[in-house]
Amino acid sequence: MEAIYTASATATGDARNGHVRSADGVLDFDLAVPKEMGGPGGALPNPEELFAAGYAACFHGALKAAARLAKVTLTDSAVTVDVGIGNNGQGGYGLKAAIEAEISGVDQDVARQLLEAAHQLCPYSNATRGNIEVALSLA
Repeated sequence: MEAIYTASATATGDARNGHVRSADGVLDFDLAVPKEMGGPGGALPNPEELFAAGYAACFHGALKAAARLAKVTLTDSAVTVDVGIGNNGQGGYGLKAAIEAEISGVDQDVARQLLEAAHQLCPYSNATRGNIEVALSLA
């Protein structure tokens, strides 16, 4: 695959309690381990939140593309992605994701078809397919 765009970011400092900065400087902030994982939590993001935000934005774009391809007009839609982290049972950690799409103004069967089509189009879904558990649902 030839990349049409490449994002670059660097992590420094104390890893999950460190700092991240994108090469273009648009992202430039500290991170904090969530309280649930023994960290300070608070108003600083963590890697799972960043992954959830990226996946949600990407999947929403794929949902809109799937609707265009199906010649379905979406009047209102939103995508929420929950990313969980936990022990993978092999001495490391793993992720799982739950994707919930709100699709107003279309039949539930059509909404389900769009959700499934978006899951095939989305680069995040393609990257994680077979690697992490991903659950799809409609709000």
